[in-house]
Amino acid sequence: MECLVNTRLGIHIEELTFHYDEEIPALNGVTLEIPDNAYLAIVGQNGSGKTTLVKHMNGLLKPTTGRVWVYGQDTRTTPVGQLAKIVGYVFQNPDHQIFCATTREEISFGPRNLGLDAATVRARTEEALELFGLTPYAETPPAVLGFGLRRKVSVASVYAMRPRVLILDEPTMGLDWRSACELMRLLDELHHQGHTIILVSHDMRIVAEHAPEMLVMHEGRILAQGPTREVFQRAEDLDRAQIAPPQITQLGQRLSPWGLPRDLLTVGEFVEAYERLRIDRSRSEIAP
Repeated sequence: MECLVNTRLGIHIEELTFHYDEEIPALNGVTLEIPDNAYLAIVGQNGSGKTTLVKHMNGLLKPTTGRVWVYGQDTRTTPVGQLAKIVGYVFQNPDHQIFCATTREEISFGPRNLGLDAATVRARTEEALELFGLTPYAETPPAVLGFGLRRKVSVASVYAMRPRVLILDEPTMGLDWRSACELMRLLDELHHQGHTIILVSHDMRIVAEHAPEMLVMHEGRILAQGPTREVFQRAEDLDRAQIAPPQITQLGQRLSPWGLPRDLLTVGEFVEAYERLRIDRSRSEIAP
């Protein structure tokens, strides 16, 4: 079957179906286009197909039927090692990735296995250590670091391979709010550098504050997709997927009869909208 779109522009998924067994499909007819330099959050309840979907993007899983192209590479025939140069995958549990004796060795492992020369490996390792604030822990065994630092090590080790796409499965799970915000700030910076960022997340506040686009999975299908601000207004789809918008969005929706917008995503947006509304009402009260 010939693909009728330019598959070199990003990730193209066409009628993807996948079975872990012969009975119930984990994915059922998924078609999706993710352009280069996208920032996408994939949400849904456990068992909805989120992780199964993203594991097709780096070849860890192969389609039962359908096709997946990653920057022109057909994942059915392209070795996983080749796809790893394009798509980096950060597992939900950093301990499933970390195994080297020092943080420096952990981060340099990926670039070395790409066959890069020693100078390039060293430069990428030092840059990743600096970017993720891990230089003080370069000679420390990553296994003894706190969970938040181990999470940074797992992301930095994938970043050092310079993939065009970074997929992160529940990147903020287990982190305190400060650590989560710091990690998301780094991911935002990587997006500004030109990387495609794909998040699998249950944290709707993180999704609202960072991902411009979102996709809702339900029973192996795409239930809703589009700009995050718009998707959070689709009450029927969200109810069906058992997804609740961020609390600040819900508050704005409840106060919309009094003039607040229904599509607020952040506390900052809420405060700004409330101040505008207060000023407008004050002016109307003193107007002759």
